[in-house]
Amino acid sequence: MRVMVIVKASADSEAGKMPGTEQLAEMGKFNEALVKAGIMLAGEGLHPTARGARVRFDGKQRTVIDGPFSEAKELIAGFWLWQVRNFDEAIEWIKRAPFDGGEEIELRPVFEADDFGDALTPELREQEARLAERIQSQTLR
Repeated sequence: MRVMVIVKASADSEAGKMPGTEQLAEMGKFNEALVKAGIMLAGEGLHPTARGARVRFDGKQRTVIDGPFSEAKELIAGFWLWQVRNFDEAIEWIKRAPFDGGEEIELRPVFEADDFGDALTPELREQEARLAERIQSQTLR
């Protein structure tokens, strides 16, 4: 199963405060362990919301809202995408992460094709497979 691991923003991350060398080294070790275990599919930090935007959809109308956004605890500062045997394995891995400053991490299972049942027709499944193959070939370049 795939799991999205969401690192919540903080006042520091929203202010653009970057981690120091020691923090980067510790996270690098953790990421290396994830990769060696075949767990980590992707992982990135995000710039503060001051550099972002939101798009609100209302029928055919699109409204762009420039950042920054309030409520840092509700915002995302980074993420991982993991492939794990089950949700408990994801929880055990995140407990080993080198966080120590009151961070809150959210884990969410990613929908898989079978979760959509009959609504995902054979044609739609084929389309999804083609897209996944194309994405994979693009990342290998």
